[in-house]
Amino acid sequence: MANPYTTEDLLYLMSRLRDPKTGCPWDLKQTFDSIVPHTLEEAYEVADAIEKQDYDHLKEELGDLLFQVIFYSQIGKEQQFFEFGDIVHTLVSKLVRRHPHVFPSGELRSQANEQALSDEQIKGRWESIKQQERDEKAEKTAVDDAEPGLLDDIPTALPALQRAEKLQKRASTVGFDWPETGQVLDKIEEEIAELREALQQGNQAHIQEEMGDLLFAMTNLSRHINVKSEIALRGTNQKFIRRFSHIEASLKAQGRSVEDATLDEMEALWQAAKRKEKAEV
Repeated sequence: MANPYTTEDLLYLMSRLRDPKTGCPWDLKQTFDSIVPHTLEEAYEVADAIEKQDYDHLKEELGDLLFQVIFYSQIGKEQQFFEFGDIVHTLVSKLVRRHPHVFPSGELRSQANEQALSDEQIKGRWESIKQQERDEKAEKTAVDDAEPGLLDDIPTALPALQRAEKLQKRASTVGFDWPETGQVLDKIEEEIAELREALQQGNQAHIQEEMGDLLFAMTNLSRHINVKSEIALRGTNQKFIRRFSHIEASLKAQGRSVEDATLDEMEALWQAAKRKEKAEV
């Protein structure tokens, strides 16, 4: 077997793909902006492989995701913004800085001698360090002495559920949060009532707004009960597919299709699928 390829080989491959004379026409056309959709897709494919516990495939998907980073670094090098080495240096520096309980002197090779910290203590330090970084970043990027907002640096391109969670979590660091889970449940009931009212009025824009408020409140509840809303919903999506597939298979065994069945018949098969799942647990 030939020697395995290395990161240096991957960087060389990327430079060849972007070579103005002998490179790939498609790769040469790409920009920072044009690659973003591919990056998001690759990230979701990594998540999908993990969800399916398809670890052989995960290796390939992680490679595809790594290639996105290599692609960005090549464009950055061409435009003299940064190189791959700069990305690695920035990442390692940040992680060393954010883990003083592991690297007490701030050096990569340093060793910790203090007693192990609890999860809460580590989390507190992490948030404090991140806030300090945000403050320093805001000082560098402030325009016309404008005071930076607490939520300004949360990426707008995040999936909506994930961004809602991050917005809520950030606001909670300054005390803007419900202290009790029961209060969040009350808020959800309030939002449901407002959605019912909007539905009665028939104003689609108002309905959409109230639906957004309800989803935001539900995400807040997920955060309070330590459930990742994105992961929870992905799990429910898979459960829905599993149960609907049972409906299709059951009807097919009868020589029928879902188009031929009534809602009551499909609901009965859905309940049968639920009972089967519970019996298998």
